[in-house]
Amino acid sequence: MTVIAVIGSQWGDEGKGKAVDFLAERADYVARFNGGNNAGHTVINEFGTFKIHLVPSGIFAQNTTGLIGGGVVVDPAVLIEEIEMLNKSGVGVDGRLWVSPRSHLIMPYHKILDGLYEEAKGAGATGTTRRGIGPVFADKVSYNGIRWTDFASNIFEQRLQIQLELKNKIIAALGGDGLKYESVRDEYRGYYLKLKPYLKELFSLVQDGLKAGKNFLLEQAMGTFLDTDWGTYPFVTASTTIPSAASAGLGIPPKYLTQVIGVTKAYTTRVGAGPLPTEIHDTESEVYKKFGEVAATTGRTRRVGWLDLELVKTAAQLSGMTEICLTKLDVLSGLNEIKVCTRYELSCDPIRYADVDSYGLEKIEPIYQTVPGWSEDISRARSFEELPVNAQNYVKMVEEAVEVPVKWVGVGPEREATIRR
Repeated sequence: MTVIAVIGSQWGDEGKGKAVDFLAERADYVARFNGGNNAGHTVINEFGTFKIHLVPSGIFAQNTTGLIGGGVVVDPAVLIEEIEMLNKSGVGVDGRLWVSPRSHLIMPYHKILDGLYEEAKGAGATGTTRRGIGPVFADKVSYNGIRWTDFASNIFEQRLQIQLELKNKIIAALGGDGLKYESVRDEYRGYYLKLKPYLKELFSLVQDGLKAGKNFLLEQAMGTFLDTDWGTYPFVTASTTIPSAASAGLGIPPKYLTQVIGVTKAYTTRVGAGPLPTEIHDTESEVYKKFGEVAATTGRTRRVGWLDLELVKTAAQLSGMTEICLTKLDVLSGLNEIKVCTRYELSCDPIRYADVDSYGLEKIEPIYQTVPGWSEDISRARSFEELPVNAQNYVKMVEEAVEVPVKWVGVGPEREATIRR
């Protein structure tokens, strides 16, 4: 039996979707345990190119069963769209994708409030995806949430009526237009009928699978430093993103976790506001243009920076990382020199990530080491020995600094563009 958690060791967008896709061939169950459709995972394989937000990225392995745990918040329209897309693409998820009835629903007022809160904050906006994630988690912990179980127990209408009375007052106070009860009720009744065949209590299924020695692959949404407690608060997401969240979000006790694979991009990116110590501010520079990316979920251009090893080492220690999957090494090809942040200083004194808050992190000085780059195109390399010496040294530098072995190296977006060490 293996229970493997795949996490991002930075601010998301590390390439977890690809990592889960190629690891899923040996999994009996692939599962999401946190977050919502604010996470976008890109998968490229024999079925095509997919941007997935709720269905586990390992669903393409035909021997697997996909699970969406109760720790995930669900936008029903997005989930229905993904299911239909996957079925039309020949993947076929009927009978092998199950959604916990404990999961909370993103309602129309959550998305409206998400946008209104951001606008009200002005320059202090946190840069949310405006998909209603923060407001739905706020409702979850303040006993105002709506779950799939509410439909089965026939209290959906009552809870919706109460919530609309509350939420319409807040929406109006912030200058927005309220929602009509009948319209929302009918829309979500329709969603429930479409998704009812996929709803299933997962506790016994998970527990029986653990007893039977089945292999689980757990897919984290977002990245370590968007965690509510350990991330760059308040520029974070609304859920816990470290592997321990699988216990609450899926029902897997921590003692069963056998591996934690930290997906680490060969440089650093983040979307939205918040500190990025190694950020490259010269938008006209060759490096900025080379690292430039567009987020799968929001379509926003990602901010970019050099690899931050202090950040990755903190993620490794926080999550008990056992292996690293280093992605996008091919993007560094063509650079004569590559800068890597090895540690932080504040007022000339060494300091760790955990010693400062988000605002203090903006004041630290990243200390860089410059290493030689390589000119060769490495996208066709399929063994470590095929990589240029300087590329090999870059990989070795990462694992020595983080004190975790690099077991996989990504040299392209496709599933097969992965070197196994």
